[in-house]
Amino acid sequence: MFKKLVDSLTTSLKLYKKGKQPWPEGEAGLQVRNHRQMVGGKWDEVGLLQFEFMKNQGLLPHHVLCDVACGSFRAGRFFIDYLEQGNYLGIDKQEVLIREGRAKEVSEQLWAAKQPEVIIDDKFDFSRFSKRPDFAIANSLFSHLSTADIKCCLRNLATHANPGCKFFATYILSDIPLIHLHASHSSRSFRYTPEKCCRWDVMPAGRPNISVTGTIHANR
Repeated sequence: MFKKLVDSLTTSLKLYKKGKQPWPEGEAGLQVRNHRQMVGGKWDEVGLLQFEFMKNQGLLPHHVLCDVACGSFRAGRFFIDYLEQGNYLGIDKQEVLIREGRAKEVSEQLWAAKQPEVIIDDKFDFSRFSKRPDFAIANSLFSHLSTADIKCCLRNLATHANPGCKFFATYILSDIPLIHLHASHSSRSFRYTPEKCCRWDVMPAGRPNISVTGTIHANR
């Protein structure tokens, strides 16, 4: 028990120190990294991985997909092309990523043909979309969010998703409870135990709209 406590405090302190000077976000972030690097790199590898994973989970062109923290469309460019017109919903807090992704990663012809719906929002206000999703994905999002922000995302999605919506999210696993003192940030690391993850799945009373599945990843 004492060793676990020491390990928890030691790891928590390391994450705190590392998180004191995160990479800048927004326009400042674009000055030191490009739009691909800002979402973690591995552009084709991770983008295709998400796309194939969602198809294997049953995503079909007629379904509506919400890409939570869509960024510069690392996976979104594949989903936009695959889904029927208007069935891609993207949400991200960083306007600069959406702007750069639209300009450099998705052709004007494809954008006009598929008419994806993309919003800039930092409160997970899914009610701003004109459609409700059947599927949702959040790749490399929960690994950068506080518990409060994760629960906000889940509650809001549950309220505005179609019944039975399947939501897939990645997270970084910790075998010991950690103390996270920083606010959420796209380049800060948040790690959670399996027990903690199970308690995220708290839906509004009478509205258990979504099923949540988490997959572990080692980094972005």
